[in-house]
Amino acid sequence: MATHALETDDDRLVDPRETALPGSVLAQREAIPAIYGSIDFSRMPERFSTDLGDKVEMPARFASRRAELLADAECLELIRAYTMTGDRTADAYAALMPEYGFRRLVDMLDLACEQGIEAVADAPAELRAFIAAMEAKPDWLDMELVEQGARQERNAHVHLTPFVLRGAFIATFMNKYSALPMALTGTLSNNTAARRAYETGSFFTSSLMPGALRRDGAGFKAAAKVRLMHSMVRANIMRSGKWDVGTYGVPIPQVDQMPAGLIGTYLMAREVLDSGRETFTPEERAKVELARYRCFLLGLPEDLLSDTPRGIEKLWLTRQATLRAEFDPETCGSLLRATMAAEMTQGGGALAGVKRWMEGGFSKLFFIEHFMGGDRKLAASVGVTMSAVDKIAALAALAFVHGRIRWFKLLAALPPTREWADHRLVRKLAELLETYGHADFITDASKYKPSV
Repeated sequence: MATHALETDDDRLVDPRETALPGSVLAQREAIPAIYGSIDFSRMPERFSTDLGDKVEMPARFASRRAELLADAECLELIRAYTMTGDRTADAYAALMPEYGFRRLVDMLDLACEQGIEAVADAPAELRAFIAAMEAKPDWLDMELVEQGARQERNAHVHLTPFVLRGAFIATFMNKYSALPMALTGTLSNNTAARRAYETGSFFTSSLMPGALRRDGAGFKAAAKVRLMHSMVRANIMRSGKWDVGTYGVPIPQVDQMPAGLIGTYLMAREVLDSGRETFTPEERAKVELARYRCFLLGLPEDLLSDTPRGIEKLWLTRQATLRAEFDPETCGSLLRATMAAEMTQGGGALAGVKRWMEGGFSKLFFIEHFMGGDRKLAASVGVTMSAVDKIAALAALAFVHGRIRWFKLLAALPPTREWADHRLVRKLAELLETYGHADFITDASKYKPSV
């Protein structure tokens, strides 16, 4: 196979899989040996591919751009580095599990978020660093713009999310290299798939409440707990001694945090570029600021948080251009089947039944269109099929959702009803959070399945 290579200053060809990673990546091994001490950072894992002959996660419409993306040495280097990078700050705190136990770590974090770090008696230095990192304000941050972005997002989120949550959740484990950590936790079965999807929905929904991402907001606390949960999974998997780093690399690397945190921003960037524009409107820019700061709180490095349509597209597509494609029937298939079988619509009666029917069809349509490139045969090959009844359900849901969105847009455009409409949307967000229930954002190693 022909291997793509980078040209150095002395015109030698270097395989990007073998070039040295930045010192910040290598430093993880010395800083947190309990998680990274056994990792050989001298070579990239199987999941990372720059071979033009390999099948990767590039959408068909962008396949012709792969060579161009791989030729961008600066962007490729970022994706390489963050393919082998976890969350150094939260990881250091999670590495204290043998000493403190996972429940005490969660409780101390809860208290620090709610009352401040000084409220935690004998707070470990790792917790102090964790809270300090989340309290830090990046130079670009405009909290008023973040609040505007949340207000802009409420309408679509509250009406659309119940119908797309399943489809978006499925997309996170369609690749065996990025899906394995979730499979190993043993926490996604027919009985728990809805709960995990609800936890995801709960975090993003809570982040849209007024003031949620401010220091004393519920979204700030939820971000801290999500971040710790990911680090606990990373620590437990690496501590097992059975994780295949040569194949999978670092569990839950930063490049795998991008899809969940930035999918909406990427889709918006795509719409902007497809329309012939190169810049966001003020309303779109506010949504980008919201997404960037939310991801910052989740621990994503600022290098991955572009604020332009082209920058967002380049980072997203370069990740896909380097992520080897493989759907494992056992790993990905079990997660897919569990999520498809999950009961996502609560309640009984005719209205709940109609919503359940519409959600089933619409979630499939959303998944196929946005993550399978509209290829129904490809979707069927991984177990997602649409019947005629599903299509009718999807169309009904589409009419229902967009009807409500348009109605609230109209109300928001009229000065006499603008504030009432936003207050009503906030109440709807609260109702959605009640539906999702209490989100623990914890992971118990005693329930993990045997690893590879």
